Amino acid sequence: MRLVTFTKDGSTRTGALRADEVVDLNATDASIPAEMVALLEGGEAMLAKAAQAAQTGQAGANIQDIKLESPVLRPPKILAVGVNYEAHFLEIPEDTRKKVGGKLPESPIIFNKQSTSATGPYDPVFRPIESNELDYEAELGVVIGKTCRRVSKEQAFDVIAGYTVVNDVTVRDWQRKGPTMTMGKSWNSHCPMGPAIVTKDEIDDPEDLRVVLTVDGDERQNFNTKDMVFGIAAQIEFLSTAFTLVPGDVIVTGTSAGVATFMPGQPYLREGQSCRVEIDNLGYIENKIALDEGESFIR
Repeated sequence: MRLVTFTKDGSTRTGALRADEVVDLNATDASIPAEMVALLEGGEAMLAKAAQAAQTGQAGANIQDIKLESPVLRPPKILAVGVNYEAHFLEIPEDTRKKVGGKLPESPIIFNKQSTSATGPYDPVFRPIESNELDYEAELGVVIGKTCRRVSKEQAFDVIAGYTVVNDVTVRDWQRKGPTMTMGKSWNSHCPMGPAIVTKDEIDDPEDLRVVLTVDGDERQNFNTKDMVFGIAAQIEFLSTAFTLVPGDVIVTGTSAGVATFMPGQPYLREGQSCRVEIDNLGYIENKIALDEGESFIR
């Protein structure tokens, strides 16, 4: 099943993709929440209802007539893993690697992306006026489906609702402002994801998926999730040891080589360019780069 959040005629609701159509889950079965976190909080029983509705319900709309949003509009937490591919580690300049011990991390490096960075799979990604160093990172996203704490590796896949495509957009000079990386990772619109949460029953092996990122059709990244340093189960075990994971949390599992900041000439993203991330069996997201005009407001 491919769970989505979509907007039609001013109403934002949960749905399921079925070919070129979207089934409105709540309209099909009023007991299915119209908001994704609430749906996931219903656990396996609610997912079973959603699967039934996806099969039998009348389509709410053609995919061309709706707007796909981030599958989880405001994830409770967005937890990302840094330096989780050896190829990415090796593309970092040697003097920089030496500053962090000169070897791959012995435990996952975790940072936050704020929930307000989440945006839709085809929405604009904004380059802030404060920086010219807008970069991309293609990543597999893991969506948590159960409230859990101190989950063992053996239990880890039991708490997953599904998988999604993520671009961990990064403002590099702001990333370097502090060791937590949070300020460079959390700008508005800098976590496009989607197009759907593909439930785990549809993915044979999430640790054997091809990930490709292109900018205006030019391939920048091409790697396989089997090359993660810390696999999905290890990430969930590590994170849940410290704090409770809840339905709708998104774990962004890391990127491999090919980011702009380490390429010759540092080809950062510019306005008008289109950045696309595609993952086997999950689909793709594609976001046009636009300028953030620097609006200031208090509401």
